[in-house]
Amino acid sequence: MADRIATVERNTAETRISVMLNLDGSGRAELNTGVPFLEHMLDQVCRHGMVDLRIEAEGDVHIDDHHTVEDIGITVGQALREAVGDKRGIVRYGHAYVPLDEALSRVVMDFSGRPGLTWQVEFPRARIGAFDVDLFREFFQGLVNHAALTLHVDNLRGANAHHVAETVFKAFGRALRAAVARDPAMADVVPSTKGAL
Repeated sequence: MADRIATVERNTAETRISVMLNLDGSGRAELNTGVPFLEHMLDQVCRHGMVDLRIEAEGDVHIDDHHTVEDIGITVGQALREAVGDKRGIVRYGHAYVPLDEALSRVVMDFSGRPGLTWQVEFPRARIGAFDVDLFREFFQGLVNHAALTLHVDNLRGANAHHVAETVFKAFGRALRAAVARDPAMADVVPSTKGAL
């Protein structure tokens, strides 16, 4: 079986980002982004998605975290698209519900080849520590645009903003793990009537 590993770099006037992604990893995260709360969330994706992810990022965080968070989403999306390849033999669809105390989130994804984000997440406050919660949507928008996947993210309940965020990222990791799993019944088949995704 071919390795499903991708390395992508993105360099702009605002950020310099390097991402290595292994879809068949052990849940290892090596993250140096300058945005600690995003790192905490991405670590959840790795642990629950059983992917290995290494990110080195330098951005204009002296202004704010926006460009860095969005561009990390873009670069992780590019790596996902490259690592999953032509999608031959994958399950394609994945979903997960994840609770954390009072919070509950659902993530559903489709490696459809068509980027789309439906985001139904309301946070009870605007910041978690120094992190602006609006940037979570920016991260996922960049990711879906460049991974070419359809993603529905719904927070069903939650009173604690940290818990809400954590359930979203854990559910994303679990859904990703399900969607990219190899399907023995379709080992050499692209899971689409079109024959391509």
